[in-house]
Amino acid sequence: MRKLLPAALLALTGCALLRISLLSDLYLRYVKEGLRPLLIVSGVVLVLLALLAVLRVRHHDGGAEAVDHGHTHAAAGPRTAWLLAIPAVMLLLFAPPALGSYTVARDGSGAVAKRTTFAALPARSPLALSLADFTSRAVWDEKGSLRGRTVELTGFVTPHGSGSWQLSRVIVSCCAADARVLKVEIHGLAAPPGDSWVTVTGTWRPDAKVPALDATGLDRIPRPKNPYRDVARPRP
Repeated sequence: MRKLLPAALLALTGCALLRISLLSDLYLRYVKEGLRPLLIVSGVVLVLLALLAVLRVRHHDGGAEAVDHGHTHAAAGPRTAWLLAIPAVMLLLFAPPALGSYTVARDGSGAVAKRTTFAALPARSPLALSLADFTSRAVWDEKGSLRGRTVELTGFVTPHGSGSWQLSRVIVSCCAADARVLKVEIHGLAAPPGDSWVTVTGTWRPDAKVPALDATGLDRIPRPKNPYRDVARPRP
């Protein structure tokens, strides 16, 4: 039975990858959308390798034993390899959530991409903006294109200090390991529950030290399919 354990580990890992990438959209909690084909191929390859390992054991009578100085040694891999089974089982049984307010609360930066040019904003009101566009305009736009404009921002709630809160997004370039945080201080409205997704309507607060919004309205929305994709809420 021990001879089949490496095959079981391969099968567990492969099935876990297929569960989050082929049978669901859970992979979007960990990597960007374009990596889905690679995850599916990897899962299939690991399952096939597991099947080949089982066939090899059956046809060669486990022939991975060698005799050295009168002792028999099994050709098993290092015991630490079994640590790989832990994340595989976790993905099969329950998927850890996407990064949220816990990550934001422990990030001291609040990434704001530096820009030198900004396209003219459409005349419609309220104007739906991504958090990346809003924060970069709030910090770097010397012409103050946000001044006096009513905007809509979408993200999740991060409690911040006593009675204050932030509208946040976590953006990834490749996977959750390279995540960067966007956040906007919200003033004028009570904080909804942490990690709830909302669209906030309001106006830019130009005298704030960080990107901030004086909020006038709030809508609770479902969690997006891809929580790491920072896009403006589409207008109906």
